[in-house]
Amino acid sequence: MKVELGTLKDKAEDVAAFLEPRVGTKPTVDGSAVEIDDESIRKGVKARHVKTYLKRFLFTNDLRKNYRVQVKGQELTVQELELSEKEEEEREKVKEKLEEAEKEEKGEREEPEKLEEKAPEPEKKEEEAKPKKKEEKPKAKKEEKGKPKAKKAKGASKKKEKDDS
Repeated sequence: MKVELGTLKDKAEDVAAFLEPRVGTKPTVDGSAVEIDDESIRKGVKARHVKTYLKRFLFTNDLRKNYRVQVKGQELTVQELELSEKEEEEREKVKEKLEEAEKEEKGEREEPEKLEEKAPEPEKKEEEAKPKKKEEKPKAKKEEKGKPKAKKAKGASKKKEKDDS
């Protein structure tokens, strides 16, 4: 079985290491291809299973959105997807937003004292000015009940209860 990595040839060693425990044998790396001996593959592992393993590898390395895995007989091919200009721009915008959000989070964690100083005081006053909610009556009833009643034994009939009283 042969896996053509194409533009992922720099990760060929990682792919081989990832596939080794799943396939049951150590694949050999040859440039941009990973080869697995068909005779030494664990029983029941087919090309379709190896495709799933490759997709999992791509996902764990955040490459799944950029690559496609195709199977033709005993040969698998990992192809890089070509994006349109609009898609590339959208992905760049999303990445920039994520980076900005991460920077803000790091800034908040590093300097919590400065953020407290910046917090406006009028908000605190508004909270105090709001009327407090009335205490809920169901809570009070639960406290008054005390101990829970004992459960009846299974099979106890109403006739026995009547006889006891």
